[in-house]
Amino acid sequence: MAPKTPQSNFSGPVVVDPVTRIEGHLRIDATVENGKIVDVRSSSQLFRGLEIILKGRDPRDAQHFTQRACGVCTYVHALCSTRAVDNAVKVKIPKNATIMRNLVMGSQYLHDHLVHFYHLHALDWVNVANALQADPVKTAALSNSLSPNRKETADQFKAVQTKVKALVDSGKLGIFTNAYFLGEKKNEAYYLPAEADLMAVKHYLDALHMQVKAARAMAIFGAKNPHTQFTVVGGVTNYDALKPDRIAEYKALTDEVIAFIKDFYIPDLLAVASFYKDWAGIGGTSNFISFGEFPTDEYNLDSRFFAPGVIMKRDLAKVASMDQKKIEEHVKHSWYVGDKAHHPYNGVTEPKYTKLEDKDRYSWMKAPRYNGEACETGPLATVLVAFAKGHKPTVDAVKFVLNYLKVDASALFSTLGRTAARGIECLVTANQMQVWLDALVGNVKGGDTELYTPWKMPNEAEGVGFVQAPRGALSHWIKIKKGKIENFQLVVPSTWSLGPRCAAGKLGPVEEALMGTPIFDPHRPVEILRTVHSFDPCIACGVHVLDAKTGKTSSFKVL
Repeated sequence: MAPKTPQSNFSGPVVVDPVTRIEGHLRIDATVENGKIVDVRSSSQLFRGLEIILKGRDPRDAQHFTQRACGVCTYVHALCSTRAVDNAVKVKIPKNATIMRNLVMGSQYLHDHLVHFYHLHALDWVNVANALQADPVKTAALSNSLSPNRKETADQFKAVQTKVKALVDSGKLGIFTNAYFLGEKKNEAYYLPAEADLMAVKHYLDALHMQVKAARAMAIFGAKNPHTQFTVVGGVTNYDALKPDRIAEYKALTDEVIAFIKDFYIPDLLAVASFYKDWAGIGGTSNFISFGEFPTDEYNLDSRFFAPGVIMKRDLAKVASMDQKKIEEHVKHSWYVGDKAHHPYNGVTEPKYTKLEDKDRYSWMKAPRYNGEACETGPLATVLVAFAKGHKPTVDAVKFVLNYLKVDASALFSTLGRTAARGIECLVTANQMQVWLDALVGNVKGGDTELYTPWKMPNEAEGVGFVQAPRGALSHWIKIKKGKIENFQLVVPSTWSLGPRCAAGKLGPVEEALMGTPIFDPHRPVEILRTVHSFDPCIACGVHVLDAKTGKTSSFKVL
């Protein structure tokens, strides 16, 4: 039986500012009554000016600006901007270019999901200090029981234990500084036995080395990482990547990463989740949107390996087709001029900062809505749509996870389900990557080495690029006039999932997910972090530059 989620009788405000272990600056302002959150605001703290910067530039340059919104999810913006211009100029790219784009995106998925689980999210569930109480012999036995391919020793775990002890004794906690519970040998919000904590800490460190290999694989085909350089309107330019030695190098790296995912990431995820099944009833949302990803035909969203779709009110029996005309961005509760919602083609980015304490306008993020409703995006949305549509690889993986944890499908609508879905998406993608690589090799051996289709820039056009990034639904919208960018709008995953209320007053998804969350220690509100981190926020994509009023940076602390 899972432990009962501990809860206090605390009433009052709880502010987490900034939320750490994310990209960018995010503030969560919650009101707690009798130990549960009854009101919450998700506030992005820096202004994004990319849409303004892009006006008047050559459309082909958009990818080089947009992917620098973030140092983590860079390729996804390059691809999205390129797809937007592809769409505007109506060029049909070669099939090899589509495969090459898919392979680099697959590597991005492997990298992002490994980093998220171990380095951004694990410390919400793992008590690092408690690892000092573990028996290394028992830890090795536990770890090796989770996968037949693990051959870990007690000496390896003892060495990690020694490193952690040195950090704790020094008071300089290094990479574990932002684990708010560090130093406490016991905290009722953490359920793992000491051996599981020690196991997770070692694999946290191992994954630091493994994520480098995923990034190197991206660079082999993408020219560099971060900020890939191989995508162009009309296809890709990495002809050197078609050589057998380059393909072999890519395969060797991705094979190693995929083996780590299967032998460590997925077993660790399931092991940790088995102790936190109470979180299968916490942190859920109602509506979901996925653009789908990994196409065979860039002009047919339904050709994507993960299909696009929209699910409303958790109804898995009804998956609606995604209609881009139903997307709008609201600014009534954001630091922008006006109250009117706009379709992204007609989007306006005109900042108007009020004040930090403003309860009406309280975020630099806009509030995207689909047919008037807030929708969560990300791996959970992708997995739910694929599962509901009967996508066999996803269905098999979901059933395996549900059976392992002995929970039903309703558990997916939760913080725990969101975290599990990320692992499922990663595993299913990993299993498909060899299929794409084999297709590329087969084409090249058959004499097809085409990667680019020539095209001409129109005087006027508009286009949209859709990407289901590791963090969720990403779209770039471009209007071209006189061969230059007249308007460019980015609607990013974190605005979908972490944006504020809309004009109708409907909560953003993370706000909805946090409502009712139990808080055990208001001074160390890890329960807030668990749900927020499960969305994998990337606020740099949603907000950028400095405070519009003062031009200064500020210091923050957790209250």
